[in-house]
Amino acid sequence: MTQSSSSEHTAKSGFATRAIHAGYEPDEMTGAVIPPIYATSTYKQDGVGGLRGGYEYSRSANPTRTALEGALAAVEEGERGFAFASGLAAEDTVVRALCRPGDHVVLPDDAYGGTFRLFDKVEKVWGLDLSPAPVSDVDAVRAAIQPGRTKLVWVETPTNPMLNIADIEALAAVAHEAGALLVVDNTFASPYLQQPLTLGADVVVHSTTKYVGGHSDVVGGALVVRDLEVAEAIAFHQNAMGAVAGPFDCFLTHRGLKTLAVRMDKHCDNAERIVEFLVSHPAVSEVIYPGLPEHPGHQVAARQMKRFGGMISFRVAAGEQAALDACARAEVFTLGESLGGVESLIEHPGRMTHASVAGTDLEVPADLVRLSVGIETCEDLLADLDRALG
Repeated sequence: MTQSSSSEHTAKSGFATRAIHAGYEPDEMTGAVIPPIYATSTYKQDGVGGLRGGYEYSRSANPTRTALEGALAAVEEGERGFAFASGLAAEDTVVRALCRPGDHVVLPDDAYGGTFRLFDKVEKVWGLDLSPAPVSDVDAVRAAIQPGRTKLVWVETPTNPMLNIADIEALAAVAHEAGALLVVDNTFASPYLQQPLTLGADVVVHSTTKYVGGHSDVVGGALVVRDLEVAEAIAFHQNAMGAVAGPFDCFLTHRGLKTLAVRMDKHCDNAERIVEFLVSHPAVSEVIYPGLPEHPGHQVAARQMKRFGGMISFRVAAGEQAALDACARAEVFTLGESLGGVESLIEHPGRMTHASVAGTDLEVPADLVRLSVGIETCEDLLADLDRALG
């Protein structure tokens, strides 16, 4: 079972076909259409060094993981995919594979709190320097680059939780002109709505915990790359560092990926109706959603995304306590961290997912509420928000 076995489903097939079929061919012996869970740590060798299909130890490779990695590469239109135990494990691996102590990285000035913590508390200690810049401002990103030192320009688009939009094609040109690589965290958009590698990015990062897995039942991460030299460096570090996804997690993530297309359309349908409701609600002072024409990144998002996603942020007119009260009163929207599952979630970023950036330049507004819009009956979601906002 290898990634190359799915090549017929990559170039000429539609997204949903690739998501369902890429990475695995029906089992030759039984005809099973779903990859088995290979719950094994090691593999019998046919003589010393006689590996069957290249498998010797499941940290290095596992057939269930191979199937998922092939499917991820196919949906992102990349050369190779890599599955990890979490999104942050994927991020740490790509940094250590492509950077060395003394190098420099440009980071979003509204990065996900966990990403900021990784760079600020772990990678800086390791010897990496970083500069924050607004991903929506190409000139600001260019100015933050240190020629000869900057190895990675790291962007999220849309960002978490402010939903700022990065022009992937423009930033790829800026990064490459300076000899750096562009890394795009594509978690919020998902591979269905956006394929950064086709726009010039070098590496795509996912927390597959979110939309790819889609059911809030597994934690995972992924990298997809378009350059085989970069792939070899990541493959070495994936094996050497060992933060790989286990076979059960790979099975669940791969199962989620197969329904990504239909789920994302429903996420977007519901989000668009909720945005319309929030825009006219007297308790809401601002709605942040790339699909709104007044959003500063709307035109870029419309160009590089299929639709505008299931994430919404809004500010509560009466301030922080009112925002906290709205989160507490919601019932169909579950108060909780994470995002991208079939169930709708509500959270207060300043006290929850982004508490680690409090007091820094990356601090988020205290009156901000973030919604991960699920796929429930939309009328129930609207009624719940109406009650929650009072």
